[in-house]
Amino acid sequence: METLNIQLAKAFKSACMQELEALKPGNVHIFADGHGMTVEDFILSADVAAQMIALPDLTLGQRILYSVQATYKAVACNTNLGIILLSAPLIEAALLKNEQSLMRNLKTVLANTSVADAQGVFDAIKLANPAGLGKSKLHDVYDKATCTLYDAMQTAAHRDLIAQQYTNNFADIVNVGVQAYENSFNRLNNAAWSTTALYITLLSTFTDSHIIKKNGESVARKVMSEAKTHLIAFNNLTNPKLYFGKLLAWDTQLKSAGINPGTTADMTVASLLMIKIALINNDCLHCKNTIDGRIIN
Repeated sequence: METLNIQLAKAFKSACMQELEALKPGNVHIFADGHGMTVEDFILSADVAAQMIALPDLTLGQRILYSVQATYKAVACNTNLGIILLSAPLIEAALLKNEQSLMRNLKTVLANTSVADAQGVFDAIKLANPAGLGKSKLHDVYDKATCTLYDAMQTAAHRDLIAQQYTNNFADIVNVGVQAYENSFNRLNNAAWSTTALYITLLSTFTDSHIIKKNGESVARKVMSEAKTHLIAFNNLTNPKLYFGKLLAWDTQLKSAGINPGTTADMTVASLLMIKIALINNDCLHCKNTIDGRIIN
């Protein structure tokens, strides 16, 4: 029988591959490359990061840093920083040896981060050098960490959707992302199209942090508005294949304008990984004792 860490590594890679196999307008997927990156870059990134992210006996900061280092060595560009930042706490929570739910363990992991974890993440961010990375007056990644990772994320939460997940126990991923996938899968019984629905739902609900940093908030709001329109049309179809052409045209439009909803893609992977981990742990993300209705306890 496979050990838990091997199961989690496979779940991480599976989530990355499932996201790539879905049409995600503006982002890289099997139907179209984009933004100077190829599908092969992301496949290789998922493979090498999977070899690091679920290793036993690592701290959260090490889990993130080693995964980013392996990725950069393999592809020499930032393909998955956000994915790793969101996935590592989920895997850390799953590796806790107790009878608590995934969401309770995740809360424990996020509440007990250290200064060393923050330093590991700072080093990972500097190596990945994501677009729009600037200076910050408080807890800047170019300075030596003097706060816990949770505190650093709390400082950035108002401007970064990934940081926000660290401070709200991944509520947006559970209550929007996971819920959207489950609703769509119940309707379509198709993983790829349900992943597309998940992605567009997230994009229609939140202004994408990556777009804001690179293109500005007004562009992010425009894309969010477009996503709402596409989501309504997509959900009104019993056969999503009939909407493929319109989504692909939107994909071309976004990429031609240099617009990449990268944070939304990161949250899509995290949503898929959370579902896969819940299945491994025989957990229920929308049960009492885990989530009351759609509100995390």
